Amino acid sequence: MEKITAAPAIQTLTLDSNLGIPNNPSLPVLMYASAIDATAHDPAKAFEALFGANGWPPQWRYGVYDFHHYHTRGHEVLGVYAGRARLMLGGPNGHVIEVNAGDALLLPAGTGHCNLESSDDFAVVGAYPPGQEGDINREPATPAQIEQIAHLRFPASDPVIGHRGGVVEHWRK
Repeated sequence: MEKITAAPAIQTLTLDSNLGIPNNPSLPVLMYASAIDATAHDPAKAFEALFGANGWPPQWRYGVYDFHHYHTRGHEVLGVYAGRARLMLGGPNGHVIEVNAGDALLLPAGTGHCNLESSDDFAVVGAYPPGQEGDINREPATPAQIEQIAHLRFPASDPVIGHRGGVVEHWRK
């Protein structure tokens, strides 16, 4: 596993609901610049090992869909292991961010996300806390889905930092 000698800087972004995308006004998006050394051998494995060691079993390797979608059954962490992308968070006319290999992004359940533009090699590792999953929702959220998001269990640790911060610090009410 790749060693992190210092916790990466975390930026937060809180999003209100937007055109049927519920987002998560209680929990901010957490953005970790340079969470791993992307020049190391096999950065995808480095992210998988990091997430797994922090209690977030990696589930898949892929990109980010080029349509607005959100998840109601799981908080999702994305580890960018190759390339770069411009992503829109929060739904149509939302907040545009740029991510590069080595960055990680933690999306609380309900957060809309969409790939606006990316390099040909853009790829991420996706992971969820135990017992959670990334269902794909594109339609406006129903009251039942909003309720499900509100009652989704908090993860026990941060996927990037573990018990030292991140979720532990920013997601506690």
